Amino acid sequence: MSLSGKPALTTPCLTMIWIIDYRYEHLAEDVRKLQDAGYAALYSAVQIFEPAWYWYGLDNFMCDMMDGGELAGAMMEKMTSLMEVVCGKLAEAGVDIIVYGDDVGTQRSLMMSLDLWKQWIQPYTKRALDAAKNVKPDLLAYYHSDGAIAEIIPGLIEIGVDILNPVQPECLDPGEIKRIYGDRLAFWGTIGTQTTMPFGTPEDVRRAVVKSIETVGYNGGLVVAPTHVLEPEVPWENIAAFVDTVKNYKY
Repeated sequence: MSLSGKPALTTPCLTMIWIIDYRYEHLAEDVRKLQDAGYAALYSAVQIFEPAWYWYGLDNFMCDMMDGGELAGAMMEKMTSLMEVVCGKLAEAGVDIIVYGDDVGTQRSLMMSLDLWKQWIQPYTKRALDAAKNVKPDLLAYYHSDGAIAEIIPGLIEIGVDILNPVQPECLDPGEIKRIYGDRLAFWGTIGTQTTMPFGTPEDVRRAVVKSIETVGYNGGLVVAPTHVLEPEVPWENIAAFVDTVKNYKY
């Protein structure tokens, strides 16, 4: 923190952590080991908006965005420049998928207007995607945001997102999202962790999995999965029902 009580705009320790070359010396070898074993190498997660507002507080940051304040812009620039380094290093090492994760949705709408998202979030996210794809064009960009984010999906496609996560069924209609964008996006998630997994029966879980596969997974492009971490209240029987249904579904 600065003497004025506001977060400092430069954080030398944080900068050094991300840009020192020796931190990446093992990366290409680790990626090759995963790929040789038949796995995709995935990195999680590149974040810009969230750590930027962590430094300043969400309320202050959002007000600064509305006012066109310099502090929010400086923080977004700082985080983006760091993430550009990280993404370039990941791509050079041959990583297959990079997870970009910045929550911008609430249960009912975006956290901000679409215009503000286009002004503040989209261009910085594009820079981080470009930093990877300019090095490795076939790298897949996976974007995570919980909540009701239907408004920004065209903008995500525009900047090069390939995979959308988690397609939260409490806030979006996964089948409708597939119908509109399935020729341009793949989807990862769709099984609710606010509803079905913790509070449904095993049969509810089975129905949700089958519905997801049939309405989102047709013609491919779906990794069916819970939309977030499974919390302790999720019954083991529901987890078993999820795994069993996925394994035994007749494609």
